[in-house]
Amino acid sequence: MQQMTSVKWAFRDRLTGWAFLRFSVYVAPFMIALGTVAVLLWGPRQFDTTGTVPLSFSVIADPSATLSPAAAIERLRNGTHTARFSTHLAETPFWFMLTAPALGSGDATFVDLPSRHAQTISCWKTGPVLTLLGAGDRHGTSGAMRDNKAGFALKLDEHTADAQILCRGTFSGPAYISASASSLDKLEETTLDFYQSAALITGGLLTLAIFVFVTAIINREWTYVIFAAWLVGNLRLSANAMGFDTEWLGRTVPPDHIEFLREFTFAAYYVLTTTLFVELFRRELKAIGLRWSLQAVRYGGCVLMAAAFTLSYAHFIPVLWATASFCILVLTYFLVQLFIKARSRTVLWYVASMAIVLVATLSEVLAAAFGVKALAGTHSPVVTALSSSMLCAFAIAERMREERERRRQMQIELRNTYDVTPIGLFTLNGESCFVRANPALHAMLGLSDEQDGTRRWADYFAPGAERALGELLERDDSASIEIDGTAGTKTESRRYSLRAIRANGFIEGSLEDVTDRSKAVERLHFLAEHDPLTGLLNRRGIEHAIDRQCGESSPWALAYLDLDRFKLFNDLFGHGTGDEILRHVAARLVERLGAHIPIGRIGGDEFVCVLANMPIDDAIVRCRELVTALNSAPFHVDTRAFQVRGSIGVVECSQGERALDALAYADRACRAAKRGGNARLVALRKGAPAFEERAAEITLIEALGQSRLPDGLFLVMQPIMSMHTPTEALDFEILLRMRTPDGAVATAAKLIAAAEDSGTIVEIDRWVLTTTLAWLSENRASLSTTRFVCVNLSGGSLNDEHFLDELFALFSRHEDIVHYLCIEITESVALHDLEHTERFIARVHDMGAKIAIDDFGAGQTSLRYLKKLSADALKIDGEFVRTMCNHPADIAIVEAIITLARNLGMRSIAEWVEDFQTLRALEELGVDYVQGFGIAKPQEAVDILAATSAASFVTNPELARYLKEQQTTQRGADDQRMERESAV
Repeated sequence: MQQMTSVKWAFRDRLTGWAFLRFSVYVAPFMIALGTVAVLLWGPRQFDTTGTVPLSFSVIADPSATLSPAAAIERLRNGTHTARFSTHLAETPFWFMLTAPALGSGDATFVDLPSRHAQTISCWKTGPVLTLLGAGDRHGTSGAMRDNKAGFALKLDEHTADAQILCRGTFSGPAYISASASSLDKLEETTLDFYQSAALITGGLLTLAIFVFVTAIINREWTYVIFAAWLVGNLRLSANAMGFDTEWLGRTVPPDHIEFLREFTFAAYYVLTTTLFVELFRRELKAIGLRWSLQAVRYGGCVLMAAAFTLSYAHFIPVLWATASFCILVLTYFLVQLFIKARSRTVLWYVASMAIVLVATLSEVLAAAFGVKALAGTHSPVVTALSSSMLCAFAIAERMREERERRRQMQIELRNTYDVTPIGLFTLNGESCFVRANPALHAMLGLSDEQDGTRRWADYFAPGAERALGELLERDDSASIEIDGTAGTKTESRRYSLRAIRANGFIEGSLEDVTDRSKAVERLHFLAEHDPLTGLLNRRGIEHAIDRQCGESSPWALAYLDLDRFKLFNDLFGHGTGDEILRHVAARLVERLGAHIPIGRIGGDEFVCVLANMPIDDAIVRCRELVTALNSAPFHVDTRAFQVRGSIGVVECSQGERALDALAYADRACRAAKRGGNARLVALRKGAPAFEERAAEITLIEALGQSRLPDGLFLVMQPIMSMHTPTEALDFEILLRMRTPDGAVATAAKLIAAAEDSGTIVEIDRWVLTTTLAWLSENRASLSTTRFVCVNLSGGSLNDEHFLDELFALFSRHEDIVHYLCIEITESVALHDLEHTERFIARVHDMGAKIAIDDFGAGQTSLRYLKKLSADALKIDGEFVRTMCNHPADIAIVEAIITLARNLGMRSIAEWVEDFQTLRALEELGVDYVQGFGIAKPQEAVDILAATSAASFVTNPELARYLKEQQTTQRGADDQRMERESAV
């Protein structure tokens, strides 16, 4: 029963609230509006302004301001009478004469002169004697003259009624002269009606302006601030039209400031009107052309404002008419376009408002500028101001409604987006409690709707996440951080990307589940520095580990492990088996060295270990244990057991070591261990010769790897002696040298190897050939016994088409000496691309140079291909020549090469001839030329130029005596031959 009673009371309360709301919203406003319209249409006026008698008068202008009252009367007697006269902006005096009728009530008669532009006024009673009745200006009045409404009023007693009154007045601006007669009561009635109208328009527009201004400030809508200022401008414009602009809020404006105030009012109203129009219809105006004209209207406002501060009122008015006319035309065009294209209620209300203002303004301008009397006084300033302001207010209100509707629609779209977005969105209060969350976050965290505002941030995320959130909020950028979920909740083992900002005392943020992405990124990071097969570091990872260790001051070592004959496992049992063996090796390395030791796999079967904080002696002990452990037990893969052995190189490292250098040293030590046999260990300590040698190589490679050729390059020449005419020919080979900063000289072998490693071999060959040809050209006259000069060309240059083009262009520039050149190419390079080599040799021969095959016999010689190479000489590899006296097999090989060269029409050149026994053996085998330290070491260019033959450089006494004997024997044989020829 009690429950039913409560339901009834609740129903009555809702019904009562609904009825009161409908009455307040609909009934009451409608009744107020209906009553107001009825009163305006049918209600009697409070002040009866009827009974005023308009007066006609004759008027003349006094441009020179020299007429006397008597002269003015004479001219006015025959003048035409009028009830309204325009001064046409003249500020010189005007004389007018009128007759004030007696109203018959016995009371005094008042002549009302209502012009708001009147500056001074003086009136006389005509007759035999002119009698001054009164005078006045904007500062005060005297006699029977008094201030009234916007102008003046003259009081006439019973003696003055029906008499002619002469008046003299001065005016400013677009003034009109008019007069009317009324009794004191009627004059007071019209005055009260005037001030009531002024109060009505002032109160109405000011109330509306203040309401709009307060609303605009609260909502920060600056367009409505402009509208509030425009309403005040509309009020002042109406006050000017009615004549009460000489006061403001019951306070009189100083007369000296009235003209400037009017000018400023017109200019400000112009600027406010155009600005309000542009701001109110900014979006709609983008679709209309002739935007330049609207910009010109706005510039007109600047001109008008400048004129208000610089020109007098009389000169300001024409400027106002010109700019106002242009503004009216432009605004009319845009209003018509807006009405046609937009057709929104905002546009319709504003078009109606501006139409009233433009019609009223246009009529005033035409009436004042052209004297169109029919347009003067055709509209009520009060009605014009109030109606235009109200209609503009309707437009503003409609715009506010449209914007509110647009915001509501945007809020709906935002809410829909908020609800359907797959990223979790949330709002936290100051206590880090969830006060709002979208469905995605509810599903992500397991929140329920009832828990909003009760569950804290820390309930769902790992310790430290709240502190991380605070740090994120302190940052100015829009960065994101990643946080982890907490155990025991739905977020356990999950990872989230978080973005958040502070807004209005709350924390607004987004949360995205990036667990899968985070794992993928971690996997990518792992793979970037780890070997996917073994899980050890890869080359990049081990280099980073070495770089980190290089910054430490403690001693450390680097171990380089290479498995012996590992390729055999892949070839015999497949790569799958090889991969399993590598995994077992990696596991054993980690087991023996510990997980804290950085271990990397940098090649197929090569491993590197960074032994941090470990002196070299300790490192050697650990590596020996590692070799023993690796070799002690086989690795089982499926049903097979594999015995794996390895060789280790260990190097001592120190702070400041470069990763690539340390790896190079360790690699060299490992290769030395492999050369010694299986399961060997080689250790290199600081200062070891291998260290010094490798350091010199690295320095040389760095010097050659620069963008320019290194300093210190120079050439030497090693003589090549003819075995047939040793004292008659001076042939030699060009050899490259480089003097290092410490004064040491790098040999050709090291230079060529370093240049090939650094990629500068082509530049080196270009320099050698250019320098050689330039030297030959310069010293040709001193080389009369020289028949050929050998220059070695590397394989990299031979296969560089651009270099070959440059080479043959160089030959063309030195056609006169190119026949000296004998280009040496190694056997392996020549056979690498046989067709290319054939084309190269043919072109060299066409240019006049020669070709020699260098190091013949050192490679895998194929005699079948040799016949295709039309070389001029074969240079026998020095390894055969140096040991030929000790090994009969070498003698047989050298003899075979000499015979082969002779049969192919080539010359034979033996290198590395270092003693007399070798020279004797080569002579017996029939070699053509010899070269080596036994003949001469490489010589400076000046020594070559000073010599007459290659034999000049022989210093070995035994060899020199042998050559002398050979020369004597050869001379005797030549003499005998000549005698036989003579006898015949």
